[in-house]
Amino acid sequence: MTRGGRGRTGETRRPRVVLDLTPLLGRPTGIGVFTRQLLNGLARRDDLDVVGYAATWRGRGQLRALAPPTVQVVDRPLPARPMRALWSRGPFPPLEWLTGSFDLVHGTNFLVPPTRRAARLVTVHDLTPVRYPELCSADTLAYPALIERAWRAGAWIHTDSAYVADEVRQWLRVGDADAHRVVPIHLGVDPPTSGDPEAGRQLAGSSRYVLALGTIEPRKGLPDLVRAFDAVAALDDDDRPPGGQVRLVVAGPDGWGTEAFDRAVAACRHRDRVVRVGWVDDRSRADLLAGAAVLAYPSLYEGFGLPPLEAMSVGVPVVCSDAGPLPEVAGAAARLVVAGDPDSLAAGLAEVLDDDTGRQARVEAGRRHAAGYRWEDCVTAMAALYRQILAVG
Repeated sequence: MTRGGRGRTGETRRPRVVLDLTPLLGRPTGIGVFTRQLLNGLARRDDLDVVGYAATWRGRGQLRALAPPTVQVVDRPLPARPMRALWSRGPFPPLEWLTGSFDLVHGTNFLVPPTRRAARLVTVHDLTPVRYPELCSADTLAYPALIERAWRAGAWIHTDSAYVADEVRQWLRVGDADAHRVVPIHLGVDPPTSGDPEAGRQLAGSSRYVLALGTIEPRKGLPDLVRAFDAVAALDDDDRPPGGQVRLVVAGPDGWGTEAFDRAVAACRHRDRVVRVGWVDDRSRADLLAGAAVLAYPSLYEGFGLPPLEAMSVGVPVVCSDAGPLPEVAGAAARLVVAGDPDSLAAGLAEVLDDDTGRQARVEAGRRHAAGYRWEDCVTAMAALYRQILAVG
C-alpha cells in the first residue's frame, strides 16, 4: 500500500487518515474537545481524506451524527474492552479489518490499534498512570503497557505540551535517534459562547464566587480547594449580605474517588457556601464563567489545562497550581500557587479576590495570552505531523 503517493494517472493521492472518535461519545471532556476540534479542522482541509471510527459497541450508531458530512464514518462494532485485551497481547486484529486500507491512524486518547502496514500516531495527554498510579482507575492503569507496546512497534507520540513530551521521552528512555518521534503540539482554546454573568450568579447563589471546572477525581486537587476556600471564606466580611458572601462553585460530573471531596466539604466550616452543580451544559458553563470572580484550577497533575485558557479568554482571572505543564500553558497571566498546598492556594485566591487595583491588568494579560492558542494552528501542525510521519515511511 502506498502512503499518499501518486495514483495511476499521475495525480497526487490524498493520504487516508483514520481518527479514533471515541472521545466524542457521551458528555464532552477536554479530550473530547480536542478530538472534535481536530476532526472538524481536518474535515475542512482538501489535502487529506478523513475516516472516523470508535472503539465502542453501543455508541457506534451516534458517530455519523457527530462527524462532518465529508468524513467517512465506520460504525461496525468494535467492543472496547475485548479489543484492548487482544491488543495488549499482540498486533491482532489489525485495524484494517474494520476500516479497510489507510495510510495513518491517529489514536486520539492514549490507545492506537495495531495495523498491517499503516503508520500509527497516538496522543498521550498526560502520564498520570505512570507518575501517579494511585490517582487512577483500573482502566486508566492499562494505558502505559499499550503505549509502550505501540512505541516499540514504531508508533509516533503526540503530546499536548512540551512538559509531557519530556516526561514521555524519559519514561520510555528515548534515545537521540528517536526523540523526533515524540512531538508536542499545543491545543487551542475556543472562547465559550458569550455567557450571561447574571445567570451565572443566579446559579451560584451569589454575586461573588470562585469557580472550579472539571470532573471530580483525585488528580484535580479539589479537596485542597475546599480547604483553601474555607480559609478564604473565614476572612470574608461578615457584614456582607448573604447574596454577596464569596462562594465556591464546583461544576463537573462525578468521576471516581469522590469520597475525598465529600469528606473535605463535610469538614468545611463554611460548607453552606460550597455549591456543587454537577455536570453543566455549554450554556450554563459559559454563564458560570462569565459571572465568576476567579477561576481556581488546583490540579495536582495535568497534561495541558484548557479551563484556565477558557477563563482568560473571557476576562476571568485565574489561580492555578504549578503542577506539570500549567506554568507552560497558563504562563505569567495566571497567579501560580504550589500544587497540593491549601495555604498557598488560599493566599492566591485571597490576593486575586481582593486586588481590585490589579484586576484589570491581570484580565488584559490573560486575554492576550489566551489569544495565542488557536485551534487552527493546532490542526495545521497536526496535519503537518501526519505528512512528516508518512514521509519517513
